[in-house]
Order: sequence, then structure tokens, then C-alpha cells
Amino acid sequence: MRFRLIEDHRGVWPVRVLCDALSVSASGYYAWRSRPQSSRAIANRKLLIDIQRVHAQHRERYGAPRIHAELRAEGQTVSRKRVERVMRQHGIRARAPRRYRVCTTDSKHSLPVAENLLDQSFVANRPDQVWLADITYIPTGEGWLYLAVVLDLFTRKVVGWAMRDHMRAELTIAALTMAIQRRRPAAGLIHHSDRGSQYAAGDYCKILQAAAILQSMSRKANCWDNAPMESFFGTLKTELVHYAEYPDRDAARRDRSLTSKVTTIDSGSTPPSATSPHSRQRQKPHNSVSTVPGEGHIPATS
Repeated sequence: MRFRLIEDHRGVWPVRVLCDALSVSASGYYAWRSRPQSSRAIANRKLLIDIQRVHAQHRERYGAPRIHAELRAEGQTVSRKRVERVMRQHGIRARAPRRYRVCTTDSKHSLPVAENLLDQSFVANRPDQVWLADITYIPTGEGWLYLAVVLDLFTRKVVGWAMRDHMRAELTIAALTMAIQRRRPAAGLIHHSDRGSQYAAGDYCKILQAAAILQSMSRKANCWDNAPMESFFGTLKTELVHYAEYPDRDAARRDRSLTSKVTTIDSGSTPPSATSPHSRQRQKPHNSVSTVPGEGHIPATS
């Protein structure tokens, strides 16, 4: 291991300086270097090249789990622990996102609050059994752009979404409307969200009732009650939003990489390409909806 460290840094520091620092002899290092590489070492060198390629392709946003998933999707049989070890040895890691937080939940209201039907039991046996909903924010040069999403718990895919320059109920209603129009869910589906005023609003609740959807809400100030949704937004921001610079909200809305990422992210531990074709059922929209980013028809409520 010490000889390997010297080999990796010999272009930065003199070999004798490195040998002295690691308490090994220079002759021992050169003897080690003259030996033919083992088949394992050759394989690790090839694996390193593949890891560096995938890491660069995804703008250094992927860590070991996702790089391993990409390599498996390419047909390689390498283990995740081996990928982690090679990445650790060569200092390859996912770029850390910038940290800032905007409060998107206004729970200080007098509107009715639904019972927590999920109680952190994030298990579904089929599509359109449980939907999760939440709001996040995208920074732009002229202020925040808010994104509302409805996520299917079974497939971990987005079934409805909308973008607006505000967080009023119209934002969440647009996302919910898209989801209902696309999926036409059967009665009894559970819709879980936080207890923000956007989800407790009368018009929002009326749409749920008209579609025979059961409403469920998290406990106050408990993000764990909607953990898969938090994971989805974390992935979105780590892989795209934190590294994008939008001069204005329209630029974010027009960004095809953003809209594509919203609709293709898998909120589990691996990207969609790494999952078995038999492990998850693919959703197919029942009806066509508007393809304009953030737009969907909002039915009148009475």
C-alpha cells in the first residue's frame, strides 16, 4: 500500500522524500515497481479508468453507489465494495452540494389537517396505491422558482409536477391535476404530503375528494414522515440544481435537462438504468397532458 502511494504521488514529490516520509527504502520501492503487475492490479487499473469515465460523464456528481450501478448497467460484474475501495484509494468522490434552505411548508394555519395514514410505512405493492407530494425551490437570477411534485411510491417516478414563481395552492393543484389526468387512479389511493397550507387548502382537498383519493399528512416539522420525497429532491439538487446557473425563471423552465431530470429520477439508491426490467413496472400515461413545463389544465372546483 505504501509503495502504491509513492507510485501515485511520484509526479508531485521526489521518490526519496516520499520513501523517507513512509519509512520505506527507495531500493525496495524500485524493486516493487519492477515486478510484473498481478492480474488483479491490471483489472483495478482498468476499473479505475471506467470509474473516472463515469464520474466525469456525470460532472463528478455520482458517488460509489451510482457509479457501481452504471457499471453494472454496462454489463460489468464488479462489486460495489470494490468500486468504493478503488475510489477511496484514488480520492474520487461525489461533489458536495451547496447548502441553503428555504421554508416551503406553512403549517401555521387554521385549515383542517388530515391523519397520518402512512406513519412512515413506505411500502406499496402496485402503482397508484400511494402518492407522495411536496414542494422545493430552484434558485434563479430573479428569485426562487418553486417546483411541486407528485411521486408514485411504488415506481418512485414522478406522475405530476408544476413550476411557478409562487407557493400558493395553484402550484400544488396544477401538479395534482397532471397526476390525476395522466394516471386516472382507482378509488382508495393514498395521497401523502406535509401539512402545509397548499395541501390543506379547500380547493386542493376538493380535487382529492372528487377523485376518491384518501388524504394523509405528516406530523408537524417531521421530514422523516415523507422521506422518499426528501430523497427525490436531494437527488435532483445534488445532480443538477446546485450546479446550474439560471439568469431568470424562464431559463429554468426552458432547461430540458431540468425537466428531463425531474421526470426520470429514481428516488431509490440506484438510478433507473441499474434496476432490473422485471423489478419494477413501468408507468404508462392514460391520457396525454400538456408538455409545456409546469403547465396543466386545472379543473374548476365547486
